[in-house]
Amino acid sequence: MARYLAGRLLTAIPTLLVIATLAFMLLHLTPGGPFDSDRILTPQIERSIAARYHLDEPLWQQYFRYLGDLARGDLGPSFQYRNTSVNELIAQGLPVDVTIGALSMLFALLAGGALGLLAATRQGSVLDQLATSVAILGISVPVFVTAPLLILVFAMRLHWLPAGDWVSGSWQHLVLPSVALALPYTAYIARIMRASTCDALSQPFIRTARAKGLSPTAVLWRHALRPALMPVVSFLGPALAGVLTGSIVIEQVFGLPGMGRYFVTGALNRDYTVVTGITVLYGALIIGLNLLADLSYAWLDPRLRRPA
Repeated sequence: MARYLAGRLLTAIPTLLVIATLAFMLLHLTPGGPFDSDRILTPQIERSIAARYHLDEPLWQQYFRYLGDLARGDLGPSFQYRNTSVNELIAQGLPVDVTIGALSMLFALLAGGALGLLAATRQGSVLDQLATSVAILGISVPVFVTAPLLILVFAMRLHWLPAGDWVSGSWQHLVLPSVALALPYTAYIARIMRASTCDALSQPFIRTARAKGLSPTAVLWRHALRPALMPVVSFLGPALAGVLTGSIVIEQVFGLPGMGRYFVTGALNRDYTVVTGITVLYGALIIGLNLLADLSYAWLDPRLRRPA
């Protein structure tokens, strides 16, 4: 396991370097600059601002300067949010994204896993067909449609929950964004869990367990659940990545102060350091979450831990 972990960590470093390089080059090669929308400045002030942010240096020199700062964990100052660093912006927005993402994935795993198990143990029944139809509906309807519908029903009509905004420590403000973000992943996990459980229940070792006189519940939980979870764990890597990027839409709909608003505003205003910093952070989080999913998969399947 240690060799497997070390190999994955070694591949993560060049991947992050590629992400940082592409983000830096694409932003700097885009027409326009971070101060083009400001009022007309005198040449002396323009040169002073460019020198302050090292924009007067050649592009290759700016690139290596950025890599040096990145190696120290310094993402640089924001061009649009004056006297504020990118690290400070991320420190403000990241807890919101992590909270919403963690709650939505927990909801998706619990609800989707339970729905998939229920459908698999009652194959061909009305309950199975209903669960499959609900899963297809959840996959088909995008988040930017379900989120306003949830606001319309539970906030404006029933007045059960707030329509948006963010109040630290208030669970009511977390429910609708988390559920809206979790619904498509709940549907995916339900379908994957149903298919993998049906496949596990048809294996010879399950027939052996039944022949020994074990109850259906014992067969499911002791023997079928672990192999049935493996496809779900494989899905967790891209699912967690989707939760991170999908939270940008949720932030806009519910007015949440996450990193998405800084990313969108930075892209529109050519705020190089903000966009590059958030892109690198998203890349690091996605790599780390995929690594955790792979380690969980290796724990479920001991064959992956054996040396080649």
